[in-house]
Amino acid sequence: MSGFDGTSVLVVGGSSGIGQATAAAFAAAGATVTIASRSQAKLDAAVKAIGAEPAAAPVTAVQLDVTDDAAVSAYFGAGEPWDHVVISAAQTPGGPARQLPLADAYSAMNSKFWGAYRIARLVRIREAGSLTLISGYLAVRPRATSVLQGAINAALEALGRGLALELSPIRVNTVSPGLIATPLWDRISREARETMYAETAQRLPARRVGQAEDIAHAVLYLAGNRFATGSTILVDGGAVIA
Repeated sequence: MSGFDGTSVLVVGGSSGIGQATAAAFAAAGATVTIASRSQAKLDAAVKAIGAEPAAAPVTAVQLDVTDDAAVSAYFGAGEPWDHVVISAAQTPGGPARQLPLADAYSAMNSKFWGAYRIARLVRIREAGSLTLISGYLAVRPRATSVLQGAINAALEALGRGLALELSPIRVNTVSPGLIATPLWDRISREARETMYAETAQRLPARRVGQAEDIAHAVLYLAGNRFATGSTILVDGGAVIA
């Protein structure tokens, strides 16, 4: 991957999983990268991990809670515009709609959708630059046990298409991952996690679950393609068609 030398990139949610892999890919491609998340400990670990990769440019970190209106306004109200911004931050408790407490539902929407909305309305991006959102394949293949996640992902994709018109000529796109093996799944036991991965791989045409790097490649493609805007790219191993 090339073409990002001298560019400035912000990855919100860049301290783990897809966000960290995306930050690492941009750094390896020569960009000056800043990662943002609410956890300073995770930020420190991510900076160290990315910096240990061969040929990676230095990465800086900023502690930011995307659900905090004042913090988001203060951060994006200062500094130079970015060349590329990626929003991967989300904390989304899930479950069937009739079982998920409303407080958890509001929290999920506030983190993944409103967090992205807060940033999009304030962030400054150069005219040749891009904004990339991370949604999820449940937007087009919902599950009875994950109703809210599907709705949030669909809302993010619609937001991306609308912003592509409003922010033009800045390009706005969305990447929609399938099941990705990230620390998000560390909340379940190792045995249960490995069983889930194996069973999912058998159902998918790709015959494997995704890795964070698979999504990072798609993000860099969209950021580097000057003719891509208003698009949603599925990177799901064929989950939608399986």
